[in-house]
Amino acid sequence: MALRFLKLYALPSLHRQGQIDRVTVYEADITSLIQRHRCEVEPLLQRLQPHLIESDLRELRGIVRDIQARIARFEQLKAP
Repeated sequence: MALRFLKLYALPSLHRQGQIDRVTVYEADITSLIQRHRCEVEPLLQRLQPHLIESDLRELRGIVRDIQARIARFEQLKAP
């Protein structure tokens, strides 16, 4: 859980800095952690709320929605 928390916390800053190579790695890590461990992300986002500005939290929620949608699309492709 700590790894997901830290990766999510760092992501908005990496976006702002334009570090696309690190953004790609962090998003891939987050995708893998969410998909493999079937974790609920909302509790993590709530824990991050006091540590992020509102615009970063909004951006992070959007990124997580995109990741969850991508996971759902792949799972639909796997279904017989």
